[in-house]
Amino acid sequence: GMVSNWTKIPPPLFKKVVIVLIDALRDDFVFGSKGKQFMPYTTQVVEKGTSYSFIAEAKPPTVTMPRIKALMTGSIPGFIDVVVNLNSPALLDDNLIWQAKTAGKRIIFYGDDTWVKLFPKHFVEYDGTTSFFVSDFTEVDDNVTRHLDRVLKREDWDLLILHYLGLDHIGHMTGPNSPLVGPKLREMDNILKKIHISLLSKEEASLPNLLVVCGDHGMSETGSHGGSSDGEVHTPLLFISSAFEKRSAPLAQPERVQQTDLACTLAIGLGLPISRNSVGNLILPIVGGKTMREQLRFMHLNGFQLSRLLQENTPAYEKDPGYEHFKIAEKSHGNWIKLYLEGNNSEILLNLGKKVLKQYLEALKTLSSSLSKQVAQYDMYSMMVGTVIIMEVLLLLLLSVPKALSKRAEFEVPLSPPLFSLLFYLMCLMLCAVHVIVCTSAESLCYFCSLSWLTAVGVMMLISALMCGILSAITKIFENSRLPPKSPVVSSSSWSEVDVLILAGTIGHVLSLGASSFIEEEHQTWYFLINTLCLVLCQELCRNNFLLKECDPQHSVNVKQNFDSIGGTPECKNIDILAASDSKLGKATSSSEFMKGSDKWISLATPWIILICCRLLRSLNQTGVQWAHRPDFGHWLTSSEHKSELSFLAAISLLMIFFLVQRRCSLVSKIAMALGLLGVYSYRAAIGNVVFPWQHGDKDISKGITEARFVYVFVLGIVFTGTKDLLKSQVISANSSTKSTGLWEVYSGLVLLAALLFRPHNLPVLVFCLLIQTMMTKYIWIPLNFDAAQITIMHYWFGQAFFYFQGNSNGIATVDISAGFVGLDSYVEIPAIFLTAFATYAGPFLWAIHLLCYLSSEVSRNSAAVGHGCFCYALMRSIPVAIYVVLVTGLRYHLFIWSVFSPKLLYEGVHVFITAAVCLFFTAMDQNHSYKVQ
Repeated sequence: GMVSNWTKIPPPLFKKVVIVLIDALRDDFVFGSKGKQFMPYTTQVVEKGTSYSFIAEAKPPTVTMPRIKALMTGSIPGFIDVVVNLNSPALLDDNLIWQAKTAGKRIIFYGDDTWVKLFPKHFVEYDGTTSFFVSDFTEVDDNVTRHLDRVLKREDWDLLILHYLGLDHIGHMTGPNSPLVGPKLREMDNILKKIHISLLSKEEASLPNLLVVCGDHGMSETGSHGGSSDGEVHTPLLFISSAFEKRSAPLAQPERVQQTDLACTLAIGLGLPISRNSVGNLILPIVGGKTMREQLRFMHLNGFQLSRLLQENTPAYEKDPGYEHFKIAEKSHGNWIKLYLEGNNSEILLNLGKKVLKQYLEALKTLSSSLSKQVAQYDMYSMMVGTVIIMEVLLLLLLSVPKALSKRAEFEVPLSPPLFSLLFYLMCLMLCAVHVIVCTSAESLCYFCSLSWLTAVGVMMLISALMCGILSAITKIFENSRLPPKSPVVSSSSWSEVDVLILAGTIGHVLSLGASSFIEEEHQTWYFLINTLCLVLCQELCRNNFLLKECDPQHSVNVKQNFDSIGGTPECKNIDILAASDSKLGKATSSSEFMKGSDKWISLATPWIILICCRLLRSLNQTGVQWAHRPDFGHWLTSSEHKSELSFLAAISLLMIFFLVQRRCSLVSKIAMALGLLGVYSYRAAIGNVVFPWQHGDKDISKGITEARFVYVFVLGIVFTGTKDLLKSQVISANSSTKSTGLWEVYSGLVLLAALLFRPHNLPVLVFCLLIQTMMTKYIWIPLNFDAAQITIMHYWFGQAFFYFQGNSNGIATVDISAGFVGLDSYVEIPAIFLTAFATYAGPFLWAIHLLCYLSSEVSRNSAAVGHGCFCYALMRSIPVAIYVVLVTGLRYHLFIWSVFSPKLLYEGVHVFITAAVCLFFTAMDQNHSYKVQ
């Protein structure tokens, strides 16, 4: 034409648009057998109607808030959104909703209140429902549907968004194969039918309407989401409008598109600018009914937006293959326009147009993929500051090992000398200078630079103080090494097989964190380590029960005393002299006297019984990534036809829990424990997981709020009784038995809480946890006289293994969110977070509290036992976390950084918080020892 239309946005293609987002809608729920069975109307529209169907691929993390961001901005959200998902802040990025509001479109929204938090003041009318209260399947959707009839009759809106949560909640509570899924899909089908018929009846000749059906993410085989399995990342995306041609033949496999493509496609459909940071491509079939000139114009708009985004993010953008392809396509487009203006309407023009479209599609695909890879912009300065502090703390812990594990169990960081040294002030000045230079020259936004100067100087002082502390600790070690030893006693640095295994296992596990496959299948590492530990313990038991008997115990003492002059004695060939030296000599005498009669054989059988328990637990829950889809005993138990078997197993497990826990409780706590466990079974029966023997037919399923709260009363009662005993032992300094009873009652209260939160098929995990602890205490740790450090590390290893026995993995999808809503009738943030965290980390947490109970009972033998245990527990957690932070920083451009390494970092972070809480509890319980030391 005579005038360029370059600056004008093309007119809208659709008058009204309705977006129906069904949370956790998997692709096979629409395109698979479930779709045909439960969604007949949608299936008919997909196969024979005026529609286009696609499978949209979501990028991990597959949780709601980041996925809504991706759908509306077309960009790939950061991984921190997994955490922010709990309390979404307003979305400040350029997005479709903002553009629609700016263009004067009237938007109505009903559903998940995450939208209301992300887009405040954008909707002319809205009604938000809480997305986190997962035990609500019906009301949460009824609150959306009740507005439909009224809104569909009105004309005062342009964009209607409906977000249904019921299906997601059913997945969290009962899984994708639950009998509740079918009726819910049928309900969704009827809603879609109602909307589609209403839109068709209101259509005018000028502009058609559009119905978009999509999911934000799918669900895994366990019903959760957050990871990157096929079930979680593949969601259906349907465009239904009278503007499209009717299908002649049934649909083959739907085409794959990216979830980020929706924002760009809807922007063009509504006649809006494409969001600035969108990396999506226009889905071409949606505009396929338009003229060639319009189609090319849309493709050019999309390509222009992507190339501009590339220019902003890449200095050498001109060499990018996507940019080069786009420029070639743009040139061809210019030639096509020339031909078009000459009035050439021949076949040549059409063929050339198709060729240009192909060039544009190729350019858009290449631009989109190179932009998706560049999305991660790392704030390296802030990351380096954090890493330096973490590594300094780890170094201080390692340098303090000799003192912390001495008889006095001292762990002091000398702060006063460094704070008055010249080096401290010089370091502070130097770091402040570096901070000023980095913050004034940094082009991109830096978190650490955005902090106040007071905070920044505080961080610099902390780094300097830690560094000076490390240097003074190293100096002291060198000074002590130069001093002559006080007495020429034998060095106590001999290593037993258990020590070698502990060191090799710790180093091996830390090194394995550098490989994505080892992180995905980390449970295999822990299963291997505890199996090997059981075999080593078996060898120790055999040696102490059989080999050491051949030698006179008194002679062993002589061997120890004359170790320098005597290399070995012919009368006692079978003794491992290294193992008999130092404190481990006690094992030779005490254990051979201790083990008499049947106890000896039970002790020898204990490692093998533990191995059998671990093997049974492995087959209960398949975890990890590679084999997570394989059937396991847990799946078999949770299927609806095996409810009676599950009920029997749950009842037996609860009885076993009672017998294993009650032995050291007071009478009141025993009664509370029995009633509490009865309440746990009643709760599971109320929500329909298990049945009572006298129950016939399907009982009405409730939320079980009363039953759960009944159990909470007993949990709090038992924990309160234990806390009262602990306070009595701390304040009045009563005998250690009061303290031991108090600790055990706190522990038994936590066991009751775990029994309530665990799914019924997971109750055997709790039984085996208590059984292994009981057997190891009586038949391994006490007879073999292990020191506090070794027992702590064994507890830590078993705690890690039980984390995976529960069915957890390093993927977010295995977090059981439903545990956070047991006994709650609405979403309350703090209790929900606490309950979910406790249910997830119950294994490590219960083993840590059991360690405290055990070490407190050992105080008479070793007054520093609790101090040693606390230090070793902190060290065992710090080593892998610190090394992993360095590894993950180095691997930040790895292909699996978001799907494998980031979720693991999140798990490690939460685990560090829990360990810190445990160590504070240890320190509080160790007050008596610290008074003695002073």
